Amino acid sequence: MHVNEPRVLMVDDDEKVAGAYALRLEEVADVSVAYSGEAALDIIDAQQPPDVVLLDRHMPGLSGDEVLERLRDRQFNTRVIMVTAIDPELGVLDLPFDDYLSKPVDREDLRAAVDQQCQVLGYDLLGEYFQLKSTRALIKADSVADDETVQEQLTEIDEKLSRTEQRVRELLPEADELLETFSSIDRSGH
Repeated sequence: MHVNEPRVLMVDDDEKVAGAYALRLEEVADVSVAYSGEAALDIIDAQQPPDVVLLDRHMPGLSGDEVLERLRDRQFNTRVIMVTAIDPELGVLDLPFDDYLSKPVDREDLRAAVDQQCQVLGYDLLGEYFQLKSTRALIKADSVADDETVQEQLTEIDEKLSRTEQRVRELLPEADELLETFSSIDRSGH
């Protein structure tokens, strides 16, 4: 994987289709492939959650719709693009996906959709980073530094900050400027 490549999981029970879509992304993403809903969840549980999941709807065993529901139940910071030959019907409006592409999808459209979802995720994570950073500053300003509970909270926040900052930097080319601007704001009132 190259720095700044998004992590993408392609999920399709048709190995040829999954391989073709993975190939279309290999120069711009770190792509893993799963050939069933169960395998997709196993991969996600065993690794860091991917930035984007490309998910076929019609698969034996766990359908794409069921995989999507389970991903949302686990509250991963992952964007989900349904990539399917099933024509959308009204029931699809109840599914919590982020984008919907009908097969076949050409290379440029697939790359553009993944890039778009990575940007959305990057900005979501940037908001989370800003919130954590503000919370950390507030805790430090209003707490006794040697309080054990406070130190535990700060350690937990620092770990989340580090992970979140890393993902923001991987997903957003302008991350340095955005993070610097946030850090330059005086929040203490001095």
